[in-house]
Amino acid sequence: MSTFVLLHGAWHGGWAWQRVVPLLRAAGHEVHAPTLTGLSDRAHLLAPSVGLGTHVQDVVALLEAHDAQDVVLVGHSYAGQVVTGVADRIPDRLAQRVYLDAFVGDDGEAGIDLLPEKVAGHYRESVAGPGFGWLIPVRSLTVLGVTEPSDVDWLAPRLTPHPWLTYTEPLRLTGAGESVPAVFVECTDWMRVFQAHAERAAARGWPVHTLSTGHEAMVTAPAELAELLLKVCPATA
Repeated sequence: MSTFVLLHGAWHGGWAWQRVVPLLRAAGHEVHAPTLTGLSDRAHLLAPSVGLGTHVQDVVALLEAHDAQDVVLVGHSYAGQVVTGVADRIPDRLAQRVYLDAFVGDDGEAGIDLLPEKVAGHYRESVAGPGFGWLIPVRSLTVLGVTEPSDVDWLAPRLTPHPWLTYTEPLRLTGAGESVPAVFVECTDWMRVFQAHAERAAARGWPVHTLSTGHEAMVTAPAELAELLLKVCPATA
């Protein structure tokens, strides 16, 4: 048995994994899907000081509190930065890193610098305007590849603004996390913002898998995603 820890991306909460969690538990695994500080059900903790380091500490504290071992740490989108930061802090607790259509960052790199220039420009404009200089307003679900009306209706009311500092604070790494095996999963049925990160992962020799769905795979293709996660999990490979 492994312990899966599923990390949501920007604007989401742990609830985003509701369609995947039962499938992993049915296969006999322990599963945690925490909400990061300042988002969703923890939006009451939102402040300009919430940054990448805050979210890394969220996950480190969770794993230490549960004394979790052999963890498969899955990060979606923005949370790729969190996965990398956590792996650098506590590599001995991790068995596998999984980057689900996510940032693959290096030491000194911030999330905003890892986005395509045009997309990064949209983020900066929205932060400077409706984001009051410290929030990233919720992005259009259609842009993210969510087209099914029932999925839009389920997601849209639950999304909350995301703290900008998490995208501008760079990773500070020692290199310890490189000892943890990593895989990349790219979602291909949308604008493929993370294609360059799939290529970066491949260049590092990581296995790269694809899912024919939009960016929100945990919502739009939960069974396929769960099957892939079980496939790459060291305990079931």
